[in-house]
Amino acid sequence: MSALIIFGLLLTLMVIGMPVGVALGLTVLGFMFAFTETPIASVALKMFTGIEKFEIMAIPFFILAGNFLTHGGVARRMINFATAMVGHLTGGLGMSAVLACALFAAVSGSSPATVVAIGSILIPAMLKQGFPMNFSAGVVASAGGLGILIPPSIVMVMYAVTTNSSVGALFMAGVIPGLLLALTLGVTTWWQARKGGYPTLPKASWGERFRSFREAFWGLMLIVVVMGGIYSGMFTPTEAAAMSAVYAFFIAVFVYKDLTFKQIPKVLLDSANMSSMLLFIIASAILFSFILTSEQIPQGIADWIVHLGLGPVGFLIIVNILLLIAGNFMEPSSIILILAPILFPVAVALGIDPVHFGIIITVNMEIGMITPPVGLNLFVASGITRRGLSEMSVAVLPWLYAMLVFLILITYVPEISLWLPRTLGML
Repeated sequence: MSALIIFGLLLTLMVIGMPVGVALGLTVLGFMFAFTETPIASVALKMFTGIEKFEIMAIPFFILAGNFLTHGGVARRMINFATAMVGHLTGGLGMSAVLACALFAAVSGSSPATVVAIGSILIPAMLKQGFPMNFSAGVVASAGGLGILIPPSIVMVMYAVTTNSSVGALFMAGVIPGLLLALTLGVTTWWQARKGGYPTLPKASWGERFRSFREAFWGLMLIVVVMGGIYSGMFTPTEAAAMSAVYAFFIAVFVYKDLTFKQIPKVLLDSANMSSMLLFIIASAILFSFILTSEQIPQGIADWIVHLGLGPVGFLIIVNILLLIAGNFMEPSSIILILAPILFPVAVALGIDPVHFGIIITVNMEIGMITPPVGLNLFVASGITRRGLSEMSVAVLPWLYAMLVFLILITYVPEISLWLPRTLGML
């Protein structure tokens, strides 16, 4: 009965259009006031102690680093490097878009930021070269999703904070799936381009490739700074996030000089706005998780599912369907913060590795970024192309189908996610 009241109240508040963070907070306050004897004064203390975690500090730092890179010309240099490497393949600039998104994803940690940075340059270039709008927008919107799977990933940090998992292990677990998905999207792009007979670019010489690599070098080194620092034990994921923000500032202002000191206050303000929004949602979600736990709701659901005898295979089918449906209506952070505390105990009870489960959730969130009506990447691509959401939804279909097949592979072959962190001694 408690579960029905809590989720009914939350759903009602969200349906009437209330922001997720406010809906979570009001649900908890309303339930506590009406059905428990817990002092309301404890709410503020719980919210504060909930976000007083070292790992959460990684989120504003990664957001700041991504904004410095987006405004600092790093994306343009990565696009030039990607075009020099794969522009001669069937699909030309489309293949370049997939590789550029993968590279930018490895330094930004955000899908919408990847779509903005790469799409604002490559979509007009593809249209000018004769590619149809659907192909141009579809490939960038889909490949932009790599921003939350290829580490560093803000979504992975939020999952780790919610479930007390290792951020470093999750980052390493995302490397091979991220590269495999980039390859899958690349093959899909190549196939679509081959069917459509789309143009290619002249093959770049090794000299041109080296020049483009040299120009993109300082941006690409951020991958080494973050992943190398975490793997070597030089610093924690949170410290790596701080290092990435400082490094991104340095190369944008002093190396590439694409960002002036006058633009820095705007970058800081944009980062602060996004960070405060996410931190408020996290604080409310931690409060929501607290009331669920105190009412023994996750434990009850876990016992019920275990007694159903579904086993890991059946449970993961249900999880994927639930997350794909949720991805149509909510953004990734909200889904993770609401559903992870409920699903995680069941996964552990069924013997599913927490890190593998985190990668499954992350891939579902990536698919949700390109499914209407709330797919963030669709909105960003729609803003760049000035086309409607329905047109963007049709444009991404070939890549969406490929990602669904990839989801099945990741779900039922856990070694794809777990091999690297196990090899590195993180599990």
